[in-house]
Amino acid sequence: MEPQTEEIKQLEGSRTIAVVGFSPRPERPSHYVAKYLQEVGYRIIPVNPTLEEGLGERCYPDLESIPDQIDMVDIFRRSEFVGPVVDSAIEIGAKFVWMQDGVVDEKAAERATASGLSVVMDD
Repeated sequence: MEPQTEEIKQLEGSRTIAVVGFSPRPERPSHYVAKYLQEVGYRIIPVNPTLEEGLGERCYPDLESIPDQIDMVDIFRRSEFVGPVVDSAIEIGAKFVWMQDGVVDEKAAERATASGLSVVMDD
């Protein structure tokens, strides 16, 4: 896949990032990426229906439950679960969707782009 430099540059304006698939286990990418984002000044909101808290932040079961405006939805779910998450990102008015390494859903990416969201996929 080609680098998505322009999309990544657009993400720099994000301040509040929902981390879908957040794990409490420090060795998991969703945990250490969220921790890094938090350490460099982003507000992270963990999304995992089995947790109440993550990295000192309240954890939500889904995007629709978050009362705050979300700039970016960072997805750490298997590809087959991405479609509904992207649809939720569109519904809540997020600006960006980032599907992490190995996460690919072309149709969901097309829906997001058609709705005006910037998308980074498998990067």
